[in-house]
Amino acid sequence: MTLPNIQIKRATLQNYGSGSYLASDVTVLLDIVDKDAVADVPVSQKEALIQSGQRHYSDMLTLEQSPTAMHEQLYIQALEEGSTRTATDIAHLSHTLYHVFQQNVSDEHPLVLVSLVRAGLPIGVLLQRALSDTDSSYRLPSVHYGISIIRDRGLDPVALQMLLEAYPNSPVIFVDGWTGKGAIYQELARSLETFSDSTHVNFANIFHQGANVIPLLTLADPAGVAWLAASEEDWLIPSGLLNSTVSGLISRSLYTEPSSGLHRSVFYDDLIEVDHSLAFIERIDAVRRSLATTPARLPTYQQPRYQTAALIETLAADYHIVNRNRIKPTIAEATRAILRRDPERILLATAEHPDTILLRHLCAQRNITISVLGDKILPYQAITLIKQRSQDT
Repeated sequence: MTLPNIQIKRATLQNYGSGSYLASDVTVLLDIVDKDAVADVPVSQKEALIQSGQRHYSDMLTLEQSPTAMHEQLYIQALEEGSTRTATDIAHLSHTLYHVFQQNVSDEHPLVLVSLVRAGLPIGVLLQRALSDTDSSYRLPSVHYGISIIRDRGLDPVALQMLLEAYPNSPVIFVDGWTGKGAIYQELARSLETFSDSTHVNFANIFHQGANVIPLLTLADPAGVAWLAASEEDWLIPSGLLNSTVSGLISRSLYTEPSSGLHRSVFYDDLIEVDHSLAFIERIDAVRRSLATTPARLPTYQQPRYQTAALIETLAADYHIVNRNRIKPTIAEATRAILRRDPERILLATAEHPDTILLRHLCAQRNITISVLGDKILPYQAITLIKQRSQDT
């Protein structure tokens, strides 16, 4: 794919917004459009269009509504229980980034954190706050941007080119919240293939950890594909329980052809009163700054392990699923799938695990079948299977 020749300077990048985050937290490289200009497609209609192949999911949007009181309550509970772990993980990740990059970045050539919209945004903001903390032992010059990545269509190439033009001598790290099957990792790898030739002018920006290393950082990495992750566990990451109201009030991104500009998104200004985005950041960042433990240096990986690939194949065979996109593993992804898609059943490792209370509540509300499979689905605690709409999906 040939992209337009875009010459972008850093000042121009600042013309983009930050959603409901502070301007110092992130610059989101998206074309924000009015939600009235986007068709609100009901979940059942959207599912039928996706599975029949008539439309791609990134061509449509089901506009978000305010979370229910129960949903809000469970988020607050998850935040109470998960704040220390989230903050500790962010400290470990920041400490590791400091040790990896302290000799290679400067105020003139900062580390570029690129959060994958949307799940990566809260994690990227927390990392930017941590790396900017002058009282920490891991302060590191960094800048933070959010760009879109869409399954089957890739990383927004226009947004990435803008960053490479603005920071030609800086290493780039891609940030996501968690991994499920590793599909986004594979999408990222495909999108970065064009830079993999060592003679490419931006090879060093992307492949600074090795010729085949995709520099993906996540908070949790059950799939075993990240270069750097705080853990490989499937746990109740608080920011995984909500959608736009913990991700800067930004919608899931919509695809735009590269020749027409950036991927698009909607800003949910009608949800401002229920927005937790900044409050979540302030809470976790305050806990991080109060930690008494010394941060640890985490391991990095030169290649993906794909440790759950065999499990996904077994589930596909057991439930006669041809399209692996119908399998949504991890607590966070399983929850989002229930809220945004048309689920057939939920698979749980444990019937009464406290981290799956919201999932079980949503299933009871919608009469969705729950199957408890025990160790068979570990390391995942939960997996949503999307309802089949046609014979070939």
